[in-house]
Amino acid sequence: MSQPGDNHQLALDRFLSDHPALATELDTLNPLAARAKGETLAEYRAERLNEAFEAEAERQGLFAWELTLKLTAESPETFAAQRLEVHKEVAQMAGLSWAEYCELYEVAE
Repeated sequence: MSQPGDNHQLALDRFLSDHPALATELDTLNPLAARAKGETLAEYRAERLNEAFEAEAERQGLFAWELTLKLTAESPETFAAQRLEVHKEVAQMAGLSWAEYCELYEVAE
C-alpha cells in the first residue's frame, strides 16, 4: 500500500494533468514574488498548487483529503468506501457518535 504522501503527490499530478492552464501558470511564476515571500521558486510553486488543489476540493464540496482519495481511487465505489472509512475514523477520534458526525459534516452513509 502506498503512503498518504505518495497518494497526495499522485493526486496533485493528476490534478495538474486535468488543469493544463494551471500547470502553465505555475510554470511561469515570477521568481521575484517567491523571493519576496522568502521562499524558493519551488516552494512558492508548491504553495500555489496546494492552494489551487484546496480551492478545487472546496468547489466540489470536499475536504482536500477527500479530493486526494477521489483522484487516486481505482473506481467511484472505491472512493466512496475509502471516504466513508476515513470519516468514521475521524468521528471516533473526535469522540462523536456517527450520527452526530454525519449531521455536523453532512456526511451521507
